[in-house]
Amino acid sequence: MGTEARKKIMLVDDNITNLVVGKNALSNQYDVFTLPSGEKLFKLLEKVIPDMILLDVEMPDMNGYEVIQILKKQEHLAHIPVIFLTAKSDDGSELQGLSLGAIDYIIKPFSPALLGKRIEVHLLVESQRKELESYNTNLKQMVRDKTQEVVGLQNAILQTVAELVESRDAITGGHIERTRAYLKILIRAMKRYGVYQEAISSWDEEIFLQSSQLHDVGKIAIKDSILFKQGKLTDEEFEEMKKHTTFGVQVIEKIGESTSEKAFLEHAKIMAGTHHEKWNGSGYPKGLRGVDIPLQGRLMAIVDVYDALLSVRPYKKALTQAEAVAIIAKESNGHFDPAIAQVFLATVQDFTPPPVVES
Repeated sequence: MGTEARKKIMLVDDNITNLVVGKNALSNQYDVFTLPSGEKLFKLLEKVIPDMILLDVEMPDMNGYEVIQILKKQEHLAHIPVIFLTAKSDDGSELQGLSLGAIDYIIKPFSPALLGKRIEVHLLVESQRKELESYNTNLKQMVRDKTQEVVGLQNAILQTVAELVESRDAITGGHIERTRAYLKILIRAMKRYGVYQEAISSWDEEIFLQSSQLHDVGKIAIKDSILFKQGKLTDEEFEEMKKHTTFGVQVIEKIGESTSEKAFLEHAKIMAGTHHEKWNGSGYPKGLRGVDIPLQGRLMAIVDVYDALLSVRPYKKALTQAEAVAIIAKESNGHFDPAIAQVFLATVQDFTPPPVVES
């Protein structure tokens, strides 16, 4: 079993007698370095970092107060505990020394036994401070690791369900990935333009974008005969298709029942339930109007329609970007929130070609 390393103490005093007395009093317990000036101290500090510095106040060229001021301004030295050893016994001098960052102020001549005991106490306090600091650092790292683990699990859940939806609705293949990428471009543009900036900035962007993958999750409850129909839906079939919004909310709530971390599903539930609502109140499933439609749903609405317009469907051909943009411009203040539509139209060049989502 190895022995604990001896603590290092630097004793700085221009009086050789004080250096000898101090070293004799402390050498049995510590490695003591004796130095006749502040200049010599800083030379040695380039090679050795001590556990404590015992510092005389009244020295020529550079006094103790000047030395500690220099120490405290240097990041790699500022943590070293400093005790002043001085013949100056007035309250003002002691207050000045403590104000400059010293941990104690011992009047000379001192009792070697008392000096040793006070050094021992201060080194113990410093050791406990370092242990607490190390504990806090480790605790923070554990929290970061756990948070990353939870986020990874959340992303895995979202990705798995999104892939299930994509495989269920092959007609709209790539739609989930593209709308997620479009959302990323849109919300960053909105931050730049200061549109709904406060609300968007309060979101965790990664979680919001991951959650968008579930906006069509309700389609897993739609009949194959409707979902895969080659042609335009009848009015009755369209009413059934519209139910994918409420089904989506139910599916996400069901997922939430199996996890204690439900917050990450909140964006997903909102987008699933409201991305077909319209600014003028003519959307579904609830016919919400204006800002009564949650912002997440208003954002998803515009990228969802944009991607659908550019894509081939059994009932339509793909439109050109110019045609799609014209429709969105026309529907500003109708289907879409005009403020969001304005940002989209101002940055539409960023939405072509379809961007690749970063992993």
